[in-house]
Amino acid sequence: VAGWTAGGPAKVAVLSSALMGTVSGSSVANVVGTGSFTIPMMKKLGYKPEFAGAVEATASTGGQLMPPIMGAAAFLMAEFTNIPYKRIIAAAAVPALLYYFGVWAGVHFEAKKLGLRGLSRDELPKWNRIIIERGHLLIPLIAIIYLLVSGFTPMKAALWAIILSIAASWLRKGTRMAPVEIVRGLEAGARSALGIIAATACAGVIIGVVTLTGLGLKLGASLVDLAGGRLLPTLFFTMITSLILGMGVPTTANYVITSTITAPAIIMILGKMAGLDPSVTAPANIILPAHMFAFYFGIIADVTPPVALAAFAGAGIAKANPIKTGINASKLAVAAFLVPYIFVINPQMLLFNVTTVGFIWMLITSLAGIVAIAASVNGWFRTTMVWYERLIAFAGGLLLIYPGLLTDGIGLVGIAIVFITQMIRARHGKPSLSAL
Repeated sequence: VAGWTAGGPAKVAVLSSALMGTVSGSSVANVVGTGSFTIPMMKKLGYKPEFAGAVEATASTGGQLMPPIMGAAAFLMAEFTNIPYKRIIAAAAVPALLYYFGVWAGVHFEAKKLGLRGLSRDELPKWNRIIIERGHLLIPLIAIIYLLVSGFTPMKAALWAIILSIAASWLRKGTRMAPVEIVRGLEAGARSALGIIAATACAGVIIGVVTLTGLGLKLGASLVDLAGGRLLPTLFFTMITSLILGMGVPTTANYVITSTITAPAIIMILGKMAGLDPSVTAPANIILPAHMFAFYFGIIADVTPPVALAAFAGAGIAKANPIKTGINASKLAVAAFLVPYIFVINPQMLLFNVTTVGFIWMLITSLAGIVAIAASVNGWFRTTMVWYERLIAFAGGLLLIYPGLLTDGIGLVGIAIVFITQMIRARHGKPSLSAL
């Protein structure tokens, strides 16, 4: 699918980690599982070790934001917010798409900047052959998604997925699981669940303390007071708090902690702006953006130095400097630092109060904005970008992501200017010596 394109192995890492993330509950496990073969391929192609490890770390961390599982946080979110599970995964789809599109664009521009090519088609497996030989292994994944959306409990859906996994493996001799392998698989699954169970149990103690003492509301009020009752400063302080609380914590416990301690501050300020009575339960278009905001930054802590566990895991495989890997990963994950602000300010991105035409336009402008921001961060579009092109591209990208016809128009004009200047300089082959 992507191996033959510019920087192909890195794009394969993005796709494989996104798919792995749909069933994995740990970004570090995702890095180790897929990075063992994608990182060496990226280094072989010509990517620096720090960048190769960063690509895998960023893509694997994004797997925890990817519906339908979201590192099992989607189920907890449905329980905590009383919002249907189907509604939560639908709302999470667009931000996750923007995240991965941003990582993909960053990888592409880095490959173009370094002059890297993809693998030759002779080195790549045939797509139709893979589908014929291994396509049946997708049956359990499709089944568990269908069962969850249909209203089955996570436990029943998981049980049927396990049964279907065993049955599907027996459809072809090359994938058939022996009884010993089935037992080992069940044992490995149970062992991997123990860490999540322990972390979630400990997080439950935190919830009890915060809820019974009213500490959550007090912390929320403190954050709002610290921000002077203004939305953007409140979001900024909440982001910092969530990044700190999310350091080194498994996905489920991460969500439990951040949603309990930081989400109330956002709910409080949004409710105040909407003129709601504090004693009245806030509507879904306030609760869900608040919980998603806290969850996003708790997860992004895995690629944010100094305790960037996913980046450290990627650096270990790539034999790279962990801090440099974390910095590169943070640059690749730039969409994750911007998109949450947008869906809190305007929840249309989470599919609240949006029409079909409005949704399509929002998706197009947001994707274009992410590409512009990725180009700005990497300093390359058609050729090396000078400082003012990077500044205009970044600002234009932000304006395109922010909902509104006026901001979209200004953003398009800015990006068009950068596009034209880049095309002219690329055609004449004159990259500026003042480029950063």
